[in-house]
Amino acid sequence: MSDVIYKTDDLIASDIDTYLQTHQHKSLLRFITCGSVDDGKSTLIGRLLYDSKMIFEDQLASLEADSKKMGTQGQDIDFALLVDGLAAEREQGITIDVAYRFFATEKRKFIVADTPGHEQYTRNMVTGASTADLAVILIDARKGVLVQTRRHSYLAHLIGIRNIVLAVNKMDLIDYDQAQYDAIVADYTAFARSIGITEFTAMPISGFKGDNITTLSPNMPWYMGKPLIEHLETVELDVTAAQGQPFRMAVQWVNRPNLDFRGFSGQIATGTLKSGDAIRVLPSGKTSTISRIVTQDGDLAEAVAGQSVTLCFADEVDCSRGDVISIADNPPQVANQFEATVVWMADEPMIPGRAYWLKLGTQLVSATVQAPKYQVNVNTMEHLAAKTFDLNAIGVAEIATDKPIVFEPYADNHALGGFILIDKITNGTVAAGMLNFSLRRAQNVHWQTVDITRDMHANLKNQKPAVLWFTGLSGSGKSTIANLVEKKLHHMNRHTFLLDGDNVRHGLNKDLGFAEADRIENIRRVGEVAKLMTEAGLIVITAFISPFRAEREMVRAMVPDGEFIEIFVDTPLADAEARDVKGLYKKARSGQLKNFTGIDSPYEAPANPEIRIDTTTMTPDAAADLIVERLLG
Repeated sequence: MSDVIYKTDDLIASDIDTYLQTHQHKSLLRFITCGSVDDGKSTLIGRLLYDSKMIFEDQLASLEADSKKMGTQGQDIDFALLVDGLAAEREQGITIDVAYRFFATEKRKFIVADTPGHEQYTRNMVTGASTADLAVILIDARKGVLVQTRRHSYLAHLIGIRNIVLAVNKMDLIDYDQAQYDAIVADYTAFARSIGITEFTAMPISGFKGDNITTLSPNMPWYMGKPLIEHLETVELDVTAAQGQPFRMAVQWVNRPNLDFRGFSGQIATGTLKSGDAIRVLPSGKTSTISRIVTQDGDLAEAVAGQSVTLCFADEVDCSRGDVISIADNPPQVANQFEATVVWMADEPMIPGRAYWLKLGTQLVSATVQAPKYQVNVNTMEHLAAKTFDLNAIGVAEIATDKPIVFEPYADNHALGGFILIDKITNGTVAAGMLNFSLRRAQNVHWQTVDITRDMHANLKNQKPAVLWFTGLSGSGKSTIANLVEKKLHHMNRHTFLLDGDNVRHGLNKDLGFAEADRIENIRRVGEVAKLMTEAGLIVITAFISPFRAEREMVRAMVPDGEFIEIFVDTPLADAEARDVKGLYKKARSGQLKNFTGIDSPYEAPANPEIRIDTTTMTPDAAADLIVERLLG
């Protein structure tokens, strides 16, 4: 390890070049520190940075000054201040975000993530753990195994981290008592076995005092293991294991700088590939052989997991971003229905049946999550009944995608088994998940080829299929205008069908209520029926409140581009309530009718509807004329 703390003024270009050359060929270990609040995670990382001489002189001076301000006694330095950079963290004395730090020793480079301890920031811990090779689970020697210790250990194991260090911290505060340390390790061992952790490395440390961090501490002669930094330097990485798996590479982009070159770029997730190997492109299943393996430094005869390459095929095979290139005789699976373990990361609960974006590697598809099979109590490992997932919930549910995706179970391949869910409206990440297996029904149900196509149906009717989707508050006039539109189209010999919200609930959807999940399922079913009717060449007219943008966009995605026409019947709430033809607003105001749109359930107005009808300035008949003109014009 270097003996120099770098001075900012002295770090000239030649020093940087020498430093980079020294470290560029070392292996890289990504690890996280996690545990309960105030277990000393930030202090430990600060100590590692300090002991590995990765602090500039001006940073050290600032750290010493800040330590005095924070009330640290004597000559001791508050190492947590190196990591807790957010003002809110310093004021509260907690870490509320994932802080990443880099340091290096003579043997290895490291990227460490300091993850939050509070339960409400479990999602941050998942973020930090998603790319980690090792987890340091810290335990305050005075407190023993706590709820967050169990939660973070379970998450680390769930995410697939197999190298776990149990660091019993603050040993200086219990006078380096071996008996208390042994009791904590025994307690943790029993819990670890219950969740499937069969191996871990335990060590007693003091991040504040430096015991067993870089060298073995004389205060604990009974400890016979390695100091923490030596363990981090020598622990085996999973790179070798990844190289031994079948070849897999997700296509990130198609490299076409000129007409003479076409390659497919990405990072090899697993396996080894040689020039001349037979490959298969999924989900299409097309095959070819590798003609070149191209890198910035020239062509390779062989490439392995972890390398970023551009692959050229011997044949003209259709391949694009989101496809997966695999070895030909051992490809991954393709399916559209799965059982998955989900970690919910959003403040808003999961809505069963709602469509989210599912991102798996470079694949992006629309997906719906069904009501959970169960939720996991991380303290007891008990499977609990649940209707949804709330913030930080962990459980198992079935997921269906709108088209097949290439995958492997997460236990076998993290790159093709780990995914995130993204809210379609806000673009915020709402969950992380792991695919467990595909459902048998996904493999047993196939599309039946038919001879009469949707175009043939439409040509027979001499019209273009469309979905006229009326949306607006109850009493806005949707059904009135929709009925007029159908009458006008009928007089013009157009083939139509009107799906009205109330009428559908008498039959197809009579089993559904008005809770949010039921409303989503109501719209999903109507969307599927409308899709089938457009396949028959019909102009489908629907009149539904359909209060949520996500569900309207879900139906839009079901039909070809240009066939979904969103018509926003824009009526002020006061006007709609004044009409109250069915007496629903009166019931909602009196509390007799729950979850009524506009009163105690929200209505999300369309942002960019194809047609907007302002009922304060336009009559129903004029509105119908406008819609027919737009449709046929």
